[in-house]
Amino acid sequence: MLPDDTGWVASPSVGIERRMLDRNGKEQGRATSVVRYAAGSAFPPHDHPGGEEILVLEGVFSDERGNYTAGTYIRNPVGSRHGPYSDLGCTLFVKLWQFDPEDSQRVVIDTNQAGWHPGLVPGLSVLPLHSFGTEHVALVRWAPGTQFKRHCHWGGEEILVLEGTFQDEHGSYPAGSWLRSPHQSEHTPYSDEGCLIFVKTGHLARESLSP
Repeated sequence: MLPDDTGWVASPSVGIERRMLDRNGKEQGRATSVVRYAAGSAFPPHDHPGGEEILVLEGVFSDERGNYTAGTYIRNPVGSRHGPYSDLGCTLFVKLWQFDPEDSQRVVIDTNQAGWHPGLVPGLSVLPLHSFGTEHVALVRWAPGTQFKRHCHWGGEEILVLEGTFQDEHGSYPAGSWLRSPHQSEHTPYSDEGCLIFVKTGHLARESLSP
């Protein structure tokens, strides 16, 4: 899904809009979306019976536990509750109802301060964010001209392109693109200009956790 494939739609809370990337169910169903808070907007306190995963893309996101600047990765586990808001405005990448029920760890990582590791091929750098069972989440930075070998994704793969342009034999995906490749899919990715991507693998073989 490319950046202009979906538009912004209003949420139930004034000043908060969403660009729906995937949804299965009603307001608290399984969803993947980009969420935009206007300055001073808020959601009322609510529960997350299926967990919530957030990457702050722009601005400052807040709840009663703290303030989270751009680049912060957050996991609010199954059964968690909060009242989110943004005084200054923010944009988030959000995934709901996609946790393993046994994954009870709350995670907050400032990716601007965390350490990166060399990837599997020259030109790749990896910042691990979370792992549980077969699920693995990371930021991956591709230097210009980096190519990866053809590989298969057991459990599938999701990618959000944060910077630059990510590519494979199926297409070219500029910043803001979202890709989901199913269980046992294959591809040969590369990036001519370089890019930064958010990657989640190994989670799409699970049965849906949606109500």
